[in-house]
Amino acid sequence: MCGAVNFALAPEGNSRRIPLLAPSDGKNSHYMIWSGFFDLPWWGLVLVTLVLTHVTIASVTIFLHRHQAHRALDLHPAASHFFRCWLWLTTGMVTREWAAIHRKHHAKCESAEDPHSPQIYGINRVLWGGVFLYVKESHRKDTMDRYGHGTPDDWIERNVYSNHAIAGLTLMGVVNVTLFGAVPGLLILFTQIAWIPFWAAGVINGIGHFWGYRSFSTGDASTNIMPWGILIGGEELHNNHHAYATSAKLSSKWYEFDVGWLYIRILASLGLATVKKIAPKPKFVAVKPVCEQTLRAVIDNRYDVLTRYAASLKRTYADEMARLKKWSPRDAEALKSLKRALLRAQQLSETERVRLADALKNSKALATVVAMRQELVALWERSNASKEQLVKQLQDWCHRAETSGIVHLAEFSQRLRRYA
Repeated sequence: MCGAVNFALAPEGNSRRIPLLAPSDGKNSHYMIWSGFFDLPWWGLVLVTLVLTHVTIASVTIFLHRHQAHRALDLHPAASHFFRCWLWLTTGMVTREWAAIHRKHHAKCESAEDPHSPQIYGINRVLWGGVFLYVKESHRKDTMDRYGHGTPDDWIERNVYSNHAIAGLTLMGVVNVTLFGAVPGLLILFTQIAWIPFWAAGVINGIGHFWGYRSFSTGDASTNIMPWGILIGGEELHNNHHAYATSAKLSSKWYEFDVGWLYIRILASLGLATVKKIAPKPKFVAVKPVCEQTLRAVIDNRYDVLTRYAASLKRTYADEMARLKKWSPRDAEALKSLKRALLRAQQLSETERVRLADALKNSKALATVVAMRQELVALWERSNASKEQLVKQLQDWCHRAETSGIVHLAEFSQRLRRYA
């Protein structure tokens, strides 16, 4: 009969009746659109969406980023495959492509070959269109061949995950619709699909190289967006990551929190992960007269060294500005406009370098400090130098710093010789 509704009786003790055939009045069709196996209120659907997208974030930061791209930890096959499967279902991303593009980003950071630098493409293009830059780079065979090594290449990767990305998203959509209803399920799916392109490809690659604070003086423009890495799995601590790319832990200061590291520790306690490397913590001893034992510690802690050097440079700059304001206000004004350039000399354009060089002609102290910073950086960039040569160069650097007559430079040198 048209409009009739059949009901199946619920188990004894439960008076709720479940409709089997939709009525012609459309009421049950409305039920089918908005309700699935779980009939959740709107806030319940929002909570489910946040949990599901957070699992995706955890999969990206633990599996794709720290495990695959940087080999900072090993994962048990069960954990590794869970992350691979989940990313296939929720993002359609290919492990080899993601790892290759991210490795190239580190190798070519802030250069014209960087796949997604806001310093090159502009913040708006990377923030809102970072996913398109990712897709464009994923089609470059030379990038895949050079940087995509060591990623999964088993049967399921070749025949399912890499070649049928849409199938994973479709399956996820079917599951969502079944569990939460047609409209809520599809909205959750669309949110899952958009979550990583916006937060990872846009916010981390964009804002993480444009705005925030810096714990380490790296040679790029990376920043920590905020000290509490929860929403994006700890990736908010992007400057820390660029300083120590192979560290499984992204937090470095006592007030910073990396939720991804918390998950890794939980996996390790369950025997599902093994941490291979974390960033070194500087240790200090009494001043050493000979730099032989200091050399290794300085190289291992080079970003901490540069950060402390930047603080020393700031104090020297303040002293010089006070002197120039008294004796040469015009020169002080020229240096004032170049303060930011002075502190980030490794990221300057050619025009900025020329302006800075001209301004430094009026401050012997600042010119010395800037030049000796470059000499210090060269210590860990000279891969063809022997240990004996590097020790001699460091010893000579410390001697010149301590006899330069520049108070803050001499103090820094004394601290440098305390690294253990």
